[in-house]
Amino acid sequence: MRVGKGIAAGASILVVVGVCVGLIAGFSNKGGSKEGNTGISTTSKSVAAICARTDYKEACVKSLSAVANNQTANPKDFIQAAIQATIDVVKEAMNQSGSIFNSDDKAQKMVKDDCEDLLSYAVQELQASFSMVGDSDMHTMKDREAELKNWLSAVISYQQTCLDGVADENLKKKMSSGLLNATELTSNALAIVSSISGIFNAFNIPTNMTSSSRRLLEADQTKKGEYPGWISPSDRRLLAGRNNAQAKPDAVVAKDGTGQYKTIAAALAAYPKNLKGRYVIYVKAGVYNEYITVTKDQTNVFMYGDGPRKTIVTGRKNYRDGVSTYQTASFAAIGTGFIAKSMGFQNTAGPAGHQAVALRVQSDMSAFYNCRMDGYQDTLYAQTHRQFYRNCVISGTVDFIFGDSAAVIQNSLIIVRKPMDNQKNIVTAQGRQDKRESTGLVIQNCRIVPEQLLYPVRLKIPTYLGRPWKMYSRTIIMESTLSDFIQPEGFMPWEGNFALDTLYYAEYGNRGPGAATNKRVKWKGYHVLKNRNEVLQFTAGPFLQGNMWLKNTGAPHILGLKN
Repeated sequence: MRVGKGIAAGASILVVVGVCVGLIAGFSNKGGSKEGNTGISTTSKSVAAICARTDYKEACVKSLSAVANNQTANPKDFIQAAIQATIDVVKEAMNQSGSIFNSDDKAQKMVKDDCEDLLSYAVQELQASFSMVGDSDMHTMKDREAELKNWLSAVISYQQTCLDGVADENLKKKMSSGLLNATELTSNALAIVSSISGIFNAFNIPTNMTSSSRRLLEADQTKKGEYPGWISPSDRRLLAGRNNAQAKPDAVVAKDGTGQYKTIAAALAAYPKNLKGRYVIYVKAGVYNEYITVTKDQTNVFMYGDGPRKTIVTGRKNYRDGVSTYQTASFAAIGTGFIAKSMGFQNTAGPAGHQAVALRVQSDMSAFYNCRMDGYQDTLYAQTHRQFYRNCVISGTVDFIFGDSAAVIQNSLIIVRKPMDNQKNIVTAQGRQDKRESTGLVIQNCRIVPEQLLYPVRLKIPTYLGRPWKMYSRTIIMESTLSDFIQPEGFMPWEGNFALDTLYYAEYGNRGPGAATNKRVKWKGYHVLKNRNEVLQFTAGPFLQGNMWLKNTGAPHILGLKN
């Protein structure tokens, strides 16, 4: 089973309010402009207004101290200060990990390496967020909110993945303590970015400034057929370079020697420096027993095969053999803009291997179509960022679609396999840790069915649609066909009452004998949606900002509802 439910921290609201008032008073006593006879400086009032939106107010006020007395500070300055403070504490936690884990112990060294790897990704995405805020102006700040939330949500996921990999409770406690400031400040940064309109009001900046600019951007996009003005030139090239799914391959991989390379790893190693456009790899039919990582620097890779049952990447790393879940993936896609078509990804460790990932994805704006992901527990690790799956087959037993990305799985076949004795089947375990994260799992117009081996005993082995891995787990199943083996309750708890009030699970327009909702769980966080407008927010257009990039992946897709 996966461990770790995050860190609970913070002060009582009375203490926090007292700290804010005290600090505001302290700021006002240090001079600076005053408003009327209130005795509170304009900047201090802005700090209070910004930090009022966060969960860790004391940490927020402290993180903004660098600009608290700057009378010319604008919203960009405050947001950048919050992000920079987060960068500093994540770097500190990364440096401290070396003293927490014993590098002479193989298991601890693996955890240490994983945490350093993950926190390095966190720093890079925080730095990207800092730069995006700095490159923006008041007219485009609101338009960057979705992008910033995407990155900051990933930072939270990286921190949680580090903690989840620590099995030893004493070491986990130490690492949690080391990450405490980082988790609080990342949550605060996400809260601030999620409240840009309110921050504008605190600075007396008209909100119609952003909305009018957004209308102009939309008009400009329609006129030019391109992207909003805040998309960087490099990102425009990235997106525009992916619109031809039948592009001539730059590299051909074939085990029989009829291509340029015999391994996928060799083709990736030949990824060109200063790439403009897309790097296309054609992988001929064959079973490729190699562990593949499309690195962060290998952006805009399009990899296609001869079919998901013909071109297969396979491995068998698993938790039982002492490998962390994060490292068990047969194939890992990290670089932005990864696309896979007509390929299979599998982990053959079997149900006794426990956590054994076939495909791990942290690539932003990634797409998989006509692909297979086969395993048992933890088959598809949809780890971070925006992901889209279409016409795929995903099979497994326990939590076999999990992670903390914003993922839409559309028009796909989800196959539940026969587990080990005394195990239950759970299709999803979504890992949203913070209530403001833009993440969640959406299953749309799919079929959830038992495999042939499970079919005779499908009504004896309980199968559930999901369980809450983290506090704000979010899963929406819509317009899908659910077979008769789905338990009437639909979902099961993780442990006791954990997250039952804070999760968001919803169903909309499902069909089939397993879709009846009259006996579903009565949790506060469970919803049967009836209103189309209520469910539209979870469709690929708004949820993934799919109108901006999906058309250029070559994958068929629905941006809204099917019906």
